[in-house]
Amino acid sequence: MAPGDENIPRLYTRTGDRGTTGLSGGARVDKDSARIRAYGTFDELGAHLGFVENELPESLGDARSVVRRLEHELFIAQSELARSPTASPPATRIEVRHVERLEHDIDRFDAAHPPLTSFVLCRGSRPAVAFHLARTVARRAERELWALHRTEPQRAELLQWSNRLSDLLFAMALAANHALGVPEVAPDYST
Repeated sequence: MAPGDENIPRLYTRTGDRGTTGLSGGARVDKDSARIRAYGTFDELGAHLGFVENELPESLGDARSVVRRLEHELFIAQSELARSPTASPPATRIEVRHVERLEHDIDRFDAAHPPLTSFVLCRGSRPAVAFHLARTVARRAERELWALHRTEPQRAELLQWSNRLSDLLFAMALAANHALGVPEVAPDYST
């Protein structure tokens, strides 16, 4: 099935009433399985990115276009994770080009703020705080993906992409604060 060719006839099917859910390819797994936790957390991240996009002012249009792209890439990752390991791979998967594009974006947004000299609090402008929230969910999604990887090995490109994703969101939070004239605050370890 090509992306966009999904057939979603209704919102409920009753097939999950006993604690299982269907994967693409027909297999059923427990709703709390490592696979479902992994792609469910990426789904949660997508909702956070929708919130991030809403928080971005017009002056951060470059960040908005990256967030929109990431929302689409999340669906690519989820479609890969939503398939049974025995099913044929989806037509589109996370590839090296996705990882390289994230690295390019990390470098670009990292260069858009002064160098850090310490850790920083997750605060500042509304867009930066939204990026930080999304970053923490991205980190959890990565942990869930690695938990799945221990029992069902995942492709290196997907693991690398997942690792870079939170780094990009961190760089975007710092760049947003800088662009909006909001200084970073280092933690006070003396309190």
